[in-house]
Amino acid sequence: MSQHNQRPLTVACPQCQKKVVWSEKNPYRPFCSERCKLIDLGAWADESHRIAGEPALDETNIDEWLAQAERDPRP
Repeated sequence: MSQHNQRPLTVACPQCQKKVVWSEKNPYRPFCSERCKLIDLGAWADESHRIAGEPALDETNIDEWLAQAERDPRP
């Protein structure tokens, strides 16, 4: 099957769900526009979007943890 006979891949914009053709001609892919891309970036920046996982290590208590580890070494 030649490239010309294939339908272009379309995806839903992660922000507004508008159908977007996945193409090098779209500099904002997978988003439909710069606006949707910036809205998504803002959500990551204000921590509305998060990746699930363990909380990050809080280094404020690191000296206490090191002292505890020295007193109670585990095999």
